[in-house]
Amino acid sequence: MALGRIVHYAVDAVLVSTVVAGIRRSSGFAVDTTLISDPTMRSFADRFLGVGETIFDMAAATSVNSDYFKKDSRR
Repeated sequence: MALGRIVHYAVDAVLVSTVVAGIRRSSGFAVDTTLISDPTMRSFADRFLGVGETIFDMAAATSVNSDYFKKDSRR
């Protein structure tokens, strides 16, 4: 039971990080980790956001190579 809950929270954290990466990519607004004074927590935040960037890149690469997605012609 406890392991399932930990996995659930980990997946939720990755999803939040991926959404933040998508916001950064689409709007240009990013989380300012330099405002975190503790170097350990700043490093953790940078790694946390980096995981989201990696997952977002993987999802974008998958959608480019998939027949289920097409490029929007309005852009």
